[in-house]
Amino acid sequence: MRTAEMLTQEQAVEIRILARQGESIRQISRRTGLSRNTVRRYLRDGAAQRYGPRAPRPCKLDPYLEHLQARIAQARPDWIPATVLLRELHELGYSGGISQLKAYLAPFKQPLPEPVIRFETAPGQQLQVDFTTVRRGRSRLLAFVATLGFSRATFVRFATREDFPAWREGLLAAFEYFGGVPWEVLFDNAKPVVIERDLYGPGRHRWHPGMLDLAQHCGFKLRLCRPYRARTKGKVERFNGYLKGSFLVPLMASLRAGGLALDTDLANREVRRWLDTVANRRLHGTTGIEPCRRLPEDQARLLPLPQELTRQVPVMPARTATTALPVESLQHPLSVYQSLLEAAA
Repeated sequence: MRTAEMLTQEQAVEIRILARQGESIRQISRRTGLSRNTVRRYLRDGAAQRYGPRAPRPCKLDPYLEHLQARIAQARPDWIPATVLLRELHELGYSGGISQLKAYLAPFKQPLPEPVIRFETAPGQQLQVDFTTVRRGRSRLLAFVATLGFSRATFVRFATREDFPAWREGLLAAFEYFGGVPWEVLFDNAKPVVIERDLYGPGRHRWHPGMLDLAQHCGFKLRLCRPYRARTKGKVERFNGYLKGSFLVPLMASLRAGGLALDTDLANREVRRWLDTVANRRLHGTTGIEPCRRLPEDQARLLPLPQELTRQVPVMPARTATTALPVESLQHPLSVYQSLLEAAA
């Protein structure tokens, strides 16, 4: 009799077919001329080899996949960054790292936008400012964003309009937040800032009279981006994307899950806490240093803010765990907001 190791391919196929047809080992042995031990050994060893690949090893991320899928769905068409999702998972008990998380998220993520080119400035020299649209329509929501060029420390103030008073309030609130006035402020070509470019010659613009007056009182120089080159404000433009991805999308996704919408009062209170504890304490991708660590170098070179102007713009205090949200400013019961914000924190 032949041994199992000497079986031809044809014999191996014949054994499998006969076994499928219900033949016993003795009957298969008689039909093929092989010993019963050989048939028995082949059916045992061959079955182990035929079965599919081993089950995947347990992954630390497995218990949290449902949460991740829910957050991806809630945020669509936007995207919550992996760093934000990692913070959420750690609060839920995840003990793994970000590499495993990024590998899982990769198939669901859209391609990254083209990188923005930035130019470095000296401490205290430049503040880049911009208005970015968060929500259109009747319940319009905008964000005034101001980023110091050297430290990348950033201030955000939400509003429902983009007229000159909104620009003025945003600038004064930013100066209060940073503790002084930069030597120059870089704008885009918005009408509340400049009425007509180069009216009096190259680089000599007709400024909005209110903005010109504000600049004279505070002592900063007005600067404009080149036409069709908004990316010369690359530092603030870059932060706009970070603001939406790391703050607005997670917060709005949580509120949306509860059938709620974000209003300006709630946005301003929550963004101050986020700026102080997350945004200005993150490791900046370009400088490699937390903005809060470089901010003192900026502040040492900032100009003082005129006292008569600071009194006109109240600055929203940071919300702490013991500070309650004012019920009268919210569209829904306080407990509803509080529970959703705790989930989004």
